[in-house]
Amino acid sequence: MKKIANSVSISLLNFPESILDGILERLSPIELIKMSEVCICLRNKCRSDHFWEIHMKQKWGRVIGHVALKEWQWHVTSITAEEGSVLNQQINNIQNGSLGSFSGAWPMLCLGSYFEECTHLKSLLLSNNFKMALYLSLESGKFWFPAQLFRGLYVHEALLSYDSKTDTFQARTRSGNWRIVGNKIHWDKLRPSLVETSSCVRHVSDCYQDLKLGDHIEIQWRGNTQTPYDWWYAVIGHLDSCNENENYCFCQNSETLVVEFKQYPRGSSMRKTMLRRHNNGEQAENSIGNYGGIRKLRDEEEIEKWKELLDHRL
Repeated sequence: MKKIANSVSISLLNFPESILDGILERLSPIELIKMSEVCICLRNKCRSDHFWEIHMKQKWGRVIGHVALKEWQWHVTSITAEEGSVLNQQINNIQNGSLGSFSGAWPMLCLGSYFEECTHLKSLLLSNNFKMALYLSLESGKFWFPAQLFRGLYVHEALLSYDSKTDTFQARTRSGNWRIVGNKIHWDKLRPSLVETSSCVRHVSDCYQDLKLGDHIEIQWRGNTQTPYDWWYAVIGHLDSCNENENYCFCQNSETLVVEFKQYPRGSSMRKTMLRRHNNGEQAENSIGNYGGIRKLRDEEEIEKWKELLDHRL
């Protein structure tokens, strides 16, 4: 019989770098971790930000925005600091966790984020494997990150923790005693925090003078000054004195801004509120609540999301 020659094994490291990168880009997070355990060269490559950025965008891009990433950087700086003040060490060593930033003023303080048991991440962070560390922190549920939770026609600021077993989230308030406000929350009920202004602080608006009839907005509202703001969906409407004829409408030139909440029936005291365009502070309306800043919606995807929720509500 003809002797069959032993096939020569080929190492991944023998491939050109572009081909190797193409192979690694197709691996799942678990496969990347296993591959990183083969040798030092593959460990460094498989832990690099390039490959983990792909998985971050694919899975977490829907709920992790610039506000959450800023909080993440806060923890990176805190965890990797070789020396800190006695106060920082006392704060950040509570149960080996790390507190994020705070905003607002006592007693209305908002916590930006929280890290549970972060000491195991130090080796990854010191090796500059930031994206891998972030992905694993989110996947494990150790990183309570800031995001917004849809509740009907408004969104509530919360800290979210992921449960990989159920592919859902748990939510806590960002102020007060950080109590649980939701369990088994699905992905479609969440969105990233879109402004850096926390729910304890009035958002400084730059669009008051430009708002016109039909514009879609989100406006801060709270029941009283001792509670945090939520963001409510609304549209800019007509003054009561206007006949709503576009050829004779001068609502845009008025100092009074009409904010209309179409989820409420006509005639309801909650349907419309009148605000002053030239106002740098919170505006209160008797028996209804306090209004803060306004975001003018320019993104069509955002607007369509609210329209769908409004249609469902009606």
